[in-house]
Amino acid sequence: MRNLKVTIAFDGTDFSGWQKQLSAPTIQGELERVLERITNAPVILHGAGRTDAGVHALGMVASFETHSQISLTALMRGTNAILPLSIRIIKAESVVPDFHARFSALSKTYLYSIETGPIQSPITRLYAVHIPQDLAINAMQQCLQILIGTHDFASFEASGSRDKTLTTGRGSVRTLAEATLKKINSTEIQFVLTGDGFLRHMVRNIVGTLLEVGKGRKTVEEFKTILEAKNRSAAAATAPAHGLFLKEVHY
Repeated sequence: MRNLKVTIAFDGTDFSGWQKQLSAPTIQGELERVLERITNAPVILHGAGRTDAGVHALGMVASFETHSQISLTALMRGTNAILPLSIRIIKAESVVPDFHARFSALSKTYLYSIETGPIQSPITRLYAVHIPQDLAINAMQQCLQILIGTHDFASFEASGSRDKTLTTGRGSVRTLAEATLKKINSTEIQFVLTGDGFLRHMVRNIVGTLLEVGKGRKTVEEFKTILEAKNRSAAAATAPAHGLFLKEVHY
């Protein structure tokens, strides 16, 4: 038995997220279908996390066990030849038996892209959210600094993110090692968040609230108060899915 780790890039536009569903196309479902053809056996693919419908990835990681002795090169070539053009395995590795894409992960990095020009390029319309106005960059950067460290992120947690009846575990507490804003060019900015875990819609809810600060509708102090409230109703609306990318999973 071999334990294989694959790194995957995908355009999530036409998929209902990562997790396999019976009635909708998903990234996991497509990959398992093709890998079963390549290995001539059922495949159970364990992803590093679950991305929502419309979210993209530059470096999603998944692992699976197989008796197949196909070479890693042939596995990648054969799988990519069958997969839709919107999904690609960009790396395949043999890993130790106890490696698990989800449970072995130490942290993840997400990107969220915003375009602020008056007219959005049709080329980027599926990969960046259009906010056609100047944003208060310094104020949003101050808010991001507040997020670094260990906090209870319940204010940015979507319903159904976890079982709130559990008395064990870390609840909605997560640690962010990085929370930055990068100016890509004169009209594009990117939020970058690296953390030891993310609640459902956490990045998109943070971005939605940051944009309220950027538009001048909320202050930095109000953003801090929202974080400390530990109440989802205190934060702003969830930012659209298509601006979000899972950049990398760290092990």
